[in-house]
Amino acid sequence: MKESDGSAIERALAGDGDGYRVLVERYSQVVFRLAYRMTGNEQDAEDLVQEAFLKAYRNLASYDGRASFSTWLYRIVANSALDLLAARKKRPSMQTLTVDEEGDVMIEPRETRPGPERLAFSGEVQQKIALAMEELTPQERTAFTMRHFEECSVEEICSALGLGASAARHSIFRAVQKLRRSLGPLVGEEA
Repeated sequence: MKESDGSAIERALAGDGDGYRVLVERYSQVVFRLAYRMTGNEQDAEDLVQEAFLKAYRNLASYDGRASFSTWLYRIVANSALDLLAARKKRPSMQTLTVDEEGDVMIEPRETRPGPERLAFSGEVQQKIALAMEELTPQERTAFTMRHFEECSVEEICSALGLGASAARHSIFRAVQKLRRSLGPLVGEEA
């Protein structure tokens, strides 16, 4: 039988390292997916995952259980990723958005010359999706990613981003509207 998050947290707070290990093993993949989709960079995502689990461990005593542990952890990751994205925005960009085989939009470092894989995915549709995603604010991109890629509920998004339900829904709505405007001509809709 699978140990509950609450039980694992209690063990970790009591000094049992295996209790926290259970949480890390349980959530490391979903946290990595969120971090990777937000940053588009595997190394940054790995760093964010480590940072998030370290912050969570250091602040585990302050976890009050009002939200699920996963939502609390999502908030830590989302905030760290938003901070990273804001810092990147202040520096000249060396990145671009692309679309992988599953249709997920990813941010990747710009190369000076395209490789064969990059050429294979550099069609008009992928470029337009990438440009459309760049038009989203970091909050819109995060809310959209959590809702449509991670299948998080609005409540989980609210908790993770520190927003009210109306603001979270509005961020998702704005992201969808911007993407529809940008991508409408690809599917025969008027912009």
